[in-house]
Amino acid sequence: MAYYYTEPSRTFSEYLLLPNLTAKDCNPTSVSLKTPIVKFKKGEKPEVSLNIPFSSAVMQAVSDHNMAVALARCGGISFIFGSQSVEDQADMVRKVKGHKAGFVISRSNLTPGHTLKDVLELKEKTGHSTVAVTDDGTPTGKLLGIVTSRDYRLSRDSLDKQVGQFMTPFSSLIYGKSGCTLSEANDLIWEHKLNCLPIVGEQQNLEYLVFRKDYDAHKENPYELLDENKSYIVGAGINTKDYAERVPALVAAGVDVLVIDSSDGYTEWQKETVEYVKSNFDNVKIGAGNVVDREGFLYLVEAGADFVKVGIGGGSICITREQKGIGRGQASAVIEVAEARDEYFRKTGIYVPICSDGGIVHDYHITLALAMGADFVMMGRYFARFDESPTRKLKVGNNFVKEFWGEGSNRARNWQRYDTGGKQTLVFEEGVDSYVPYAGSLQENLDKTIHKIKSTMCNCGSLSIEELQQKARITLVSATSIVEGGAHDVILKENSMSAE
Repeated sequence: MAYYYTEPSRTFSEYLLLPNLTAKDCNPTSVSLKTPIVKFKKGEKPEVSLNIPFSSAVMQAVSDHNMAVALARCGGISFIFGSQSVEDQADMVRKVKGHKAGFVISRSNLTPGHTLKDVLELKEKTGHSTVAVTDDGTPTGKLLGIVTSRDYRLSRDSLDKQVGQFMTPFSSLIYGKSGCTLSEANDLIWEHKLNCLPIVGEQQNLEYLVFRKDYDAHKENPYELLDENKSYIVGAGINTKDYAERVPALVAAGVDVLVIDSSDGYTEWQKETVEYVKSNFDNVKIGAGNVVDREGFLYLVEAGADFVKVGIGGGSICITREQKGIGRGQASAVIEVAEARDEYFRKTGIYVPICSDGGIVHDYHITLALAMGADFVMMGRYFARFDESPTRKLKVGNNFVKEFWGEGSNRARNWQRYDTGGKQTLVFEEGVDSYVPYAGSLQENLDKTIHKIKSTMCNCGSLSIEELQQKARITLVSATSIVEGGAHDVILKENSMSAE
């Protein structure tokens, strides 16, 4: 007969953290949110870690190259969506890897034979006011000059005027030589009062551009997530159908971490995909999932997964539970998988991080997920609200919103994510097409969320995620105590009354 769980399937909203003693040295500025993202052996350090426990979801409406750069600047990771062509996804990965911390591969390039009209069209397309002029118009061609808005006057210069006539020529440029450090480049920028410093090789070929504004941005983002070459770390989603074509292209583009994007990861298809990656690519990291119990976790770990995603049907746009009756409350899933992860670590000495994917409604749910054993969280709705997400900002009624749709919706038509064999199409939807309230910039909102997490951790007497998982005291809450926890028995001024 079928197996029945006697415990209810519980969500994060059914739990609260109890405070522990807060020592005097336990304050938000002292809290570290550094966390592993790939497996490692006891006594060793993971090859890839996050500086904050955040990853953006593998979704068309969330994770493109712009989101990946913005989140890496803050210390987290994006997994660029895989429901696009192999070439387009690999190109997004290359764009992210081109953002070397402080050193940027030029993305606006022309030749001397182009015209002012070409400059203006390129500026409109990219938003860049600095254009590198190379002999062949490529980012790594021989540098012949630079064009900025100071080099032309729209009121006097004709649109057909050639770039070679008004650019600042190479002979007049201050530049850095190949191999110079970021510190040396910034010294040149400040010494010569520059906004942009080209870095060139021995044959005068352009390698990078260093911008004054990026120096300021670097100082403002001390937790930038960088690889050993000072490029941003980026992930990418794959499926279990075209992995033999997609994975080589992503690896060639420089991807740091892969993840299989699926609503249900406890399948032989995922095992085969993980084994393919591990057999054909040395040291390529890959996560798998999603699972909701001990059995699913162990199956993927034994296949070779470097981390495991937890959660089915808990996303804000996901209707898998409603459509198929499959899933589990996110808190229950994280608790069981975390126990399996810890047991596996005790037996083998190998620690496999878990990612809580879904079920986050309030910021404190993130802290709860970490306390329950998650090493990091993956979110879609949270990041879809920001300027950096790839969707349109619209005004609906009196409010600004951003579009947000699920990978299982008819709009995304990502049948590979939900396929279990047979017809290669999306037979029914497991996600919806919707809006989310527009919230502004990623960094401003993320800073606020991180401060809440650190403050709560201090209430729990913890200075790290690992310490939080060891010390946290968690209690179930009743329906009435949930009501008690919010504003109640008062008349809120902004909703019901106006000041005289």
